[in-house]
Amino acid sequence: MVMEIVRYPKRDQWKALSARPALDVTTLFDSVRAVLDEVRKEGDSAVKRYEEKFDKVVLDSLRVTEEEIKEAAALVPDDLKQAILAAKKNIEAFHAAQRFEGCTVETIPGVTCRQKAVPIEKVGLYIPGGTAPLFSTVLMLAVPARIAGCREIVLCTPPARDGKVNPAILFTAEAAGVSRIYKIGGIQAIGAMAYGTESVPKVYKIFGPGNQYVMAAKQLVSLRDVAIDMPAGPSEVEVIADADANPDFIASDFLSQAEHGIDSQAMLLTTDEKIIPPVVQSIEAQLEQLPRKKITEQALTHSRIILLKDDEELMDFTNLYAPEHLIIQTKNYAELAEKVENAGSVFLGPYTPESAGDYASGTNHTLPTGGYAHAYSGVNLDSFVRKMTFQEITPEGIRGLGDTIRIMASGEKLDAHRNAVTIRLNTL
Repeated sequence: MVMEIVRYPKRDQWKALSARPALDVTTLFDSVRAVLDEVRKEGDSAVKRYEEKFDKVVLDSLRVTEEEIKEAAALVPDDLKQAILAAKKNIEAFHAAQRFEGCTVETIPGVTCRQKAVPIEKVGLYIPGGTAPLFSTVLMLAVPARIAGCREIVLCTPPARDGKVNPAILFTAEAAGVSRIYKIGGIQAIGAMAYGTESVPKVYKIFGPGNQYVMAAKQLVSLRDVAIDMPAGPSEVEVIADADANPDFIASDFLSQAEHGIDSQAMLLTTDEKIIPPVVQSIEAQLEQLPRKKITEQALTHSRIILLKDDEELMDFTNLYAPEHLIIQTKNYAELAEKVENAGSVFLGPYTPESAGDYASGTNHTLPTGGYAHAYSGVNLDSFVRKMTFQEITPEGIRGLGDTIRIMASGEKLDAHRNAVTIRLNTL
C-alpha cells in the first residue's frame, strides 16, 4: 500500500496538500454537449440509442412499470427492507424539522413584508447504478422532496444489461414517494430531465451524484436550461485524531470512503505521531478483507496522513481543505467542532462513523465535494423550495417611504421609477 505521510508541512505547502485528484470536467464538455444536443432534438430515440451504446441494453420502453416495481419488492430481502424503512424514518424526522416558518415584518408603519416557501414543482433525481447502486441516495433526495411538497419527483437510473433496474433502488423509490422512474443512465438521463422527451417530463432542478460525464452534463444544462443541486466530484473524508483515538476506527473510516471509487480521497490529520503506525497497520489489515480492494488501493494512492503542530494548525488546514465529510475523534472534539467553518457534514466522537450519515442517522449525505463546502451547503429541505417575498404598502406607508424611493430613483437616473411613486403620492 502506497500512501503519503507528510510531517510538519509549512503553511505554504498546504494548498498543494489539499489538492484533489479530480479530473477537470471541462475537458469533457465537447463530447458531452454532442450527446445532450441529440437528446434535446430527438428525444426518446436518442435516449434509447445511447442506452444501447453506453449501458449495452436495448429498451422498448424507458419508464419502469408498476409490475416491475412489484417484482423488485419481492426480490429485496426483508432485513434490507426494514433497514431502508428505519433509515427513511430518521431522514424524515430530521428534514421535516427544517420546514420554513415565515413571518410578517412591518418595516415602517404601513409597509409590511413577508416571505413564503414554495416547493419546486418538478424535480429530477439521478441515482447511479454500476458497481455500487446507491439506493441510499434515493432516500436522501426523494424524502426531502416529498416533505417539501414537490408535485412531481422524477428518477433516472441506469438499467443492467437485462433491462432491469436494481431491486433495492426500485423498492426505495416506491417507499420514498417517487412519481416516475426511468431506465436511463449517464449523460442521456441528465439531458432527458433537462429538456424533456416524449416519455420523460422536463424538470426544474436536477439532483444527484454521478461519474465525471454526469457531472459535466449537469454543469452544461445548468447554464441555461435547469437548476442543479451543486457542483460535485469524487467523495472525500478527513479524520482528525489524537493519541487516544482508536486506530481501527480511524482505519475503517478511511477505507469506507476510499472504497467509493478510484478517485476518492481520505485524509488523516493529527498532532501525535504515535497514532500513525497503528493506523497504517490497521488500514493494511482491513484492506485485505475488502471485496473492493483494488478500487480502494487506488484511492489510497492519493490519500494522505498529515502530522501537524497543534490544534490551531489542525483547524486551519481543515477549513482550507473544506472536506465533504469531517470526522473528529479527539478528547476535545466538542471544542474543535466549534472551530469548523468549512465542511459538508461533521461527525463527532469515536462512535460516529461517516457511514452513519451515509445511511441512517437522519442527516443528508448529498454534500459539497472538491472544496465547494467553502460556499455550498449539503442538500436539505431548502434545496427543494423557492422563497418568494410579498409586500403591501398602505397610503400611510407610501407617504412614509415615498421620498426615500424617489431620491434613490433620481440618483440612478431612473425617472419612471420615481414617477411610479410620485403619481401615487399625488392622489393622496
